Amino acid sequence: MSAPRIVVFDLDGTLIDSAPDIAAAANVMLREIGREALPLPRIVSFVGNGVPKLVERCLDATGGRDEAGFRAALAIFRRAYDSDPATLTRPYPGAPEMLEALAGAGFALGICTNKPEAPARTILDALGLAGRFGAVVGGDTLPVTKPDPAPLREAITRLGGGAALFVGDSETDEATAKAAGLPFLFFTGGYRKKPAEAFAADFAFDRFEALAAHLAARRG
Repeated sequence: MSAPRIVVFDLDGTLIDSAPDIAAAANVMLREIGREALPLPRIVSFVGNGVPKLVERCLDATGGRDEAGFRAALAIFRRAYDSDPATLTRPYPGAPEMLEALAGAGFALGICTNKPEAPARTILDALGLAGRFGAVVGGDTLPVTKPDPAPLREAITRLGGGAALFVGDSETDEATAKAAGLPFLFFTGGYRKKPAEAFAADFAFDRFEALAAHLAARRG
């Protein structure tokens, strides 16, 4: 493979720790429909396949669901989360500096997330990261979501095409990279469900300075 020009990142659990805000919105939803709140680690285990799947898992864990109840709960979650998705969300330590280094080295940077595009952009703007990314593809940008490779390919196309890598933290991201035929760079400190050693990654890291060094070496 030629030296990579493009680096596409997952968002939640990869560049940012958004779990506290996601959990807060989920528990607002659960309380409004008369369910018990769930602890943060349980809600974190539901993250990664988009908002509808998160809501389904929360409902299944607290008494089940029917279609009408699901749709009502989904609307409550979206209202609670989309109104202010960046109250508690923070970049992982070293992530902003890594992005600055990659941009300075000439990489084109993008986001491919299953989070809806509007709150993803709101968070990036609130955290001062929006200017680093030439493409943001969310969970509602296309008719399909990760692990379908189409959103990742769309992000690469919007960045002008060329040799690319995908950076993520989860089983969904691993499967997306595989489906797209791209190298997978794995952040071990995110929201994964299986052990880190079970991932098939081209490079695994727990510090963002290590990722920056690795990518600089690949660029040559």
